[in-house]
Amino acid sequence: MTTVTDTFARPLQDLRISLTDRCNFRCTYCMPRELFGSEHLFLPRRELLDFDEIERLARIAASLGVRKLRLTGGEPLLRRDIDVLIARLAAINGIDDICLTTNGSLLTEKRARELKAAGVNRVTLSLDAIDDDVFKAINDVGYPASKVLTAIDNAKAAGLTPVKVNCVIQRGVNEDQILPMVEHFRHSGVVLRFIEFMDVGTSNGWRMEEVVTAREVVETVRTRHAISRLPANVAGETANRWIFDDGAGEIGIIASVSQPFCGGCSRARLSAIGELYTCLFGVHGRDLRTPLRSGATDDELCDLLAGIWQARDDRYSERRGEETERRRGNADGKVEMSYIGG
Repeated sequence: MTTVTDTFARPLQDLRISLTDRCNFRCTYCMPRELFGSEHLFLPRRELLDFDEIERLARIAASLGVRKLRLTGGEPLLRRDIDVLIARLAAINGIDDICLTTNGSLLTEKRARELKAAGVNRVTLSLDAIDDDVFKAINDVGYPASKVLTAIDNAKAAGLTPVKVNCVIQRGVNEDQILPMVEHFRHSGVVLRFIEFMDVGTSNGWRMEEVVTAREVVETVRTRHAISRLPANVAGETANRWIFDDGAGEIGIIASVSQPFCGGCSRARLSAIGELYTCLFGVHGRDLRTPLRSGATDDELCDLLAGIWQARDDRYSERRGEETERRRGNADGKVEMSYIGG
C-alpha cells in the first residue's frame, strides 16, 4: 500500500461515493423545489458508474491509503441492490470502515439489518428539526420528523452504531430547534451534530447572515446544559466534539464556515458519474469514467488518481472571502451537494 499526499502533506484517507443524484426530499438548503422540480432532468442510469466500476475505483483508492468509505447521494438507498455493492466494498483489502448517509425515509427495520449484514458499520441520518411542522417545511415533501426518529431506532437496533444525526442550522429557519434536538437525543447514545449552513453549490441562496455559528450553538446549548470540549477521535475529524458534563452523551458541531478545518482534510468525493472532486466546494471534477470505460489498466488509473491528489491545493473554507470574490460571475458554479453528497 502507498500513502499519497497532496501539496499540503494531507493524506488521502477517506472516499465519499455518491451513488445517485436523485433524492425523494427537496430540502431547501440542498435541492430546492424551484430548481429541482418535476421538470428537472436527473442523470440517466447509463451514465452512472456501475457496481464493477465503483468497486474498481474503491480498490485502487484503498491501494493509495483510503481506509474509510462513505456512501452518499442524493439519497443512496434509492440505488437498487445497494447491499450487493456494499458487500463487495467491504471485501476490499484495507477498507475498515463503511458508512452511509441517509435521510432515513427508506431505512426500515429490514433494510437496516440488510445493510449491517452487507458490511455497513454505521449510519448518519439527516434531521433538521424535531418539530414535525418545521421539518416538513424544510424537506418540502411533508415528511414528518417522527418517521426519521423511527429510522434512527431501526439503525440502533441493527447495530449500525454509533448512529449520528446531522442537523443543518439556518438562521430564520430552525435555530429554535437546537435545544429541542439536544433534549431529545440526550441519554440516547446517538451523536447529534449541528452543521453550519454552508455555501455548497449555488442553488441554496447562501448568505453569511443566515449562518448560525458554532459559537452561537455552544452558547445556546449552555443556556440549558454544561458542556465541555473533547479532543478529536482521529486527525482530520470534521466535527468539534462536546460532552455533556452530566454524562448524558456528546454532540458535535461542524463549523466549516466559522472555524475551517481544511488543514486536516483527507477526503475525496466521487460523483455518481465518476468525477473526482478534491473539495466539497469544488467547481470542476476530474473525469475517471472515461478512462475506466476506455480500457485503462489499474496501474494507469492508480497513477491518474494519485496525480490528482498530489496536485491538490484546495483550502476553500480558509479562503472563503477571496474565493467567493474570485468566482463571482463565473458561469461554472460550485458543484451541488446533491451531486457529490456533502
